[in-house]
Amino acid sequence: AVVSTQSTGTELGIDPLWDSHTNIDLALFYNEDISQQIKVDEDYLNYKTGRGFSFLYYPYVLKPSTKSIGLQYDNRISMSRSVNPLMLIMSGGFPHLKLTVRRENIIEDALTHLEMVAEEDPSQLQRQLFVEFEGEEGVDEGGVSKEFFQLIIAELFNPVYGMFVDIEDTRLVWFNPQSFEVDHNYKLIGMLLGLAVYNTVILDIRFPTALYQKLMGEKPDIRDLIQSHPQLGSSLQQLLDYPGDDVEEIFMLDFMVSTTGIFGDEITHHLVAGGDKIPVTSANKHEFVELYVDYIFNKSVSKQFDQFKKGFDMIAQHSPLRTWFRPEELEKLIVGSPKLDFLALQSVTRYDNGFGDDSPVVKWFWEVAHAMTDEDKSKLLAFATGCGRAPVGGMGEMRFIIVKNGGDSERLPSAHTCFNVLLLPEYSTLEKLREKLYKAIQHFEGFGMI
Repeated sequence: AVVSTQSTGTELGIDPLWDSHTNIDLALFYNEDISQQIKVDEDYLNYKTGRGFSFLYYPYVLKPSTKSIGLQYDNRISMSRSVNPLMLIMSGGFPHLKLTVRRENIIEDALTHLEMVAEEDPSQLQRQLFVEFEGEEGVDEGGVSKEFFQLIIAELFNPVYGMFVDIEDTRLVWFNPQSFEVDHNYKLIGMLLGLAVYNTVILDIRFPTALYQKLMGEKPDIRDLIQSHPQLGSSLQQLLDYPGDDVEEIFMLDFMVSTTGIFGDEITHHLVAGGDKIPVTSANKHEFVELYVDYIFNKSVSKQFDQFKKGFDMIAQHSPLRTWFRPEELEKLIVGSPKLDFLALQSVTRYDNGFGDDSPVVKWFWEVAHAMTDEDKSKLLAFATGCGRAPVGGMGEMRFIIVKNGGDSERLPSAHTCFNVLLLPEYSTLEKLREKLYKAIQHFEGFGMI
């Protein structure tokens, strides 16, 4: 039986099943059978009307992939309210959010158009995205939109713009406190994250989980700093764990922090007024750590994050996203999962241009792929699809095609990442395929999405 925690949460002032900092693995509450067998359309209708039982009242039992389907139904309902029924009949379905951009001016064009739509009718931002590149023919069946996300994300995260900084000892990025970029660009990235949710696009971006906690209204703490900034977070945890009373003599800290500016200069910040004159002691070390964490995640990047969140909320503020999903689930919706099940991928893979599942090269490919390390599997997936992570529903829900690209050759494998198509020459031996495939994925550098 499913038991509501609402009354308990009201009494305690918390939601025990919705706190991302709980020591319980909340994924243990997922019910596989319910998540697979539930009729999401009927369940959503009961949820929306209140006329019957709905598992969406108890979202912690549903896997993110199931709840994401409910999000799509909510999106359709929202669109139907803002669209003339006659338009639906004449167009043969729900209208799209059409976006025309120039490749050489993709950021400005996207920002101008999306802001115009937001001012006129924000509900249009939840429509399915339909992208056209100016001067190019072609119907967007998903591939063009995917290429749009690839190009604009790569552009916005380009180190040349200095909007984000790489975090030491991790592959993560965070807002640059000293960025000179205009606020609109941060807002655009927030909008792109929201659009990705409603267009089931996986973005190859590397924010720490703390970002998604902030988007969902949670406050990051020292545990999140250890995950995002391991060197700094571990040092602060050592301070907290130190049992002696001689903290001032051992650590020699005060309530002032220093960071390096974009020109290599030292920038100081007082955590409290006159912080440079207040030593950190055993009595105030917890306050010091709390203020330091707040500075890193909040105060130092408040201008950048506020614009980012404003953009995200333009897409998500009227949806049940924050009701149904926890921060780590939102993260999976946007950036996918690192768990790569290549057996599931093999089961749904299609073959073309002379290849079949019994072709020697195909068999060799899967033999090599299954034997790869997790890191190399991620590289292979990124090479073929633009992103090294699996969609929220798992790799069994992906569209993946392996195409014969000529006879035996010295050419490396190639890919059309916009369509998840891997092009393989018909190599003559297993060893040759392995050599060429590894060389291709090891020298590939991309920034894209599924």
